Amino acid sequence: MTAHAPQHDDETGETVDTETTRARPADGERMRRWRMVLGADSAESTGCTLTGQDAAMDGALDALYGGGGKKPGGRGGGGRSAGLGASAPSVARWLGDIRTYFPSSVVQVMQRDAIDRLGLSALLLEPEMLEAVEADVHLVGTLLSLNKAMPETTKETARAVVRKVVDDLEKRLESRTRATLTGALDRSARISRPRHRDIDWDRTIRANLKNYLTIPGADGEEATGTVVPERLIGYGRASQSVKKDVILCIDQSGSMAASVVYASVFGAVLASMRTLATRLVVFDTAVVDLTDQLDDPVDVLFGTQLGGGTDINRALAYCQSKITRPADTVVVLISDLYEGGIRDEMLKRVAAMKASGVQFVTLLALSDEGAPAYDHEHAAALGALGAPAFACTPDLFPDIMAAAIEKRPLPVPDKEAQP
Repeated sequence: MTAHAPQHDDETGETVDTETTRARPADGERMRRWRMVLGADSAESTGCTLTGQDAAMDGALDALYGGGGKKPGGRGGGGRSAGLGASAPSVARWLGDIRTYFPSSVVQVMQRDAIDRLGLSALLLEPEMLEAVEADVHLVGTLLSLNKAMPETTKETARAVVRKVVDDLEKRLESRTRATLTGALDRSARISRPRHRDIDWDRTIRANLKNYLTIPGADGEEATGTVVPERLIGYGRASQSVKKDVILCIDQSGSMAASVVYASVFGAVLASMRTLATRLVVFDTAVVDLTDQLDDPVDVLFGTQLGGGTDINRALAYCQSKITRPADTVVVLISDLYEGGIRDEMLKRVAAMKASGVQFVTLLALSDEGAPAYDHEHAAALGALGAPAFACTPDLFPDIMAAAIEKRPLPVPDKEAQP
C-alpha cells in the first residue's frame, strides 16, 4: 500500500498537496536565513532577495563583514571592501542602525569587531561617537587604553560612558559581595566563650550532639532527652574594627583590560566595608598604589594605563612591604603571569608570604571572557607552592574571597583550568 501526502481542494477546485504547501514557507525562511548569513554574493545561489528591514540589517552586516577574505559569521567578501571607512558620521549612523536591528548583546560583539577589524579606535576619541556606542566592559577597556591620547573635549564624555558601565556593575555585584563577605567575616570571628545573647544555638547543638543524655520519665511518663552543651559556639559582638586586610594586586597590561575594570569595581565595594582594610595596587613595569582613589572606581580606572611590560616581582615586593598582619591578610594577584621581572624572586616572595600566614590567591583573569591565555609554567610553579592559579568570573569572586577570609580551600571553578 502506497502512502500519499494529505490533499485538499483549493478555492479554484484544484487538488493541492498540503505537505508541499506547508513546506514552502519553511523553505523560504531557510533560504532567507542562508542569504543573511552568506551575504550579498549568495543572492543568486539562494534565489532570495531581501527587502525592508531584512535589507537594512544585511546592509549593516555587510558594512562590517563585507571586506575581502573570510569574515566572521560565514560572510565572505570576494573582493568587496568594508563600507564604514574612517568617517565619524557614517560610523555614527551605522552604530544607530545596529542598535535598531539587533539586541544589545549582539551590538556589543559587532562594536568590538568594528574596532578590531576596521581600526576605529581613533574615532572613539570623538564625543559624538562615544554618545552613539553601546557601553560595555570591553568598550571601557578600549577607552582606558586610549586615555593618554584622548583630547580634553572627549574626556568628559568618556568618563560618562565609563561611569554608566561601572554603576551597572556595582548594582549587579555589590549586594551579593557584601552579604557573602560579611558572613565570612562573622564566621572568621567565631568565639568559644560567647555571651548568652551571642550564642549560635544551631552550631552549639550540632557540636554537642555527642553529649545527648536520656532522662527517665517520672511516675510512668515517657523518657526525655537533652543535649549538654559542654562547648558553646557563638559570634563576637558586632564590631566596626578592621578584621582583615585585603590587597588587590592588578596587572594592567593590555590583555587584562576587562579584569582591571571588574577588579576596580570590586575594590571599591570591599573598601566600603569597614571591617576590611582594602589596598589596590596596579602595575606594569612600574607600581602605582591607587588606594586613596577607591571611593570612586571611575577615578581608579582613569588612574590606570593599559599596556606596557610586566614586572610581577616588583609589584609583589611592594605589596609585601605593606603587610603588617600576615595571619589576617589576603593578597589577590590578578595577572596572566607573563613575567618580565625576576621569576625566581617572584616565586620566593609568594612562598614567603604564604609561610608567614598570608592567604594568597592567584587569578589568571577576573572576567566573563572564558579561558584566558597565560604563562602555564609560572602558573604550575605557583600551584606547587599551594597557590593554584585559575580564571574567575565576577559572579564567583565573592565566594573566592569568602573562602580566603575563612582560610578554607578555594572553590576553584574548573579543575581542568588549573595548570
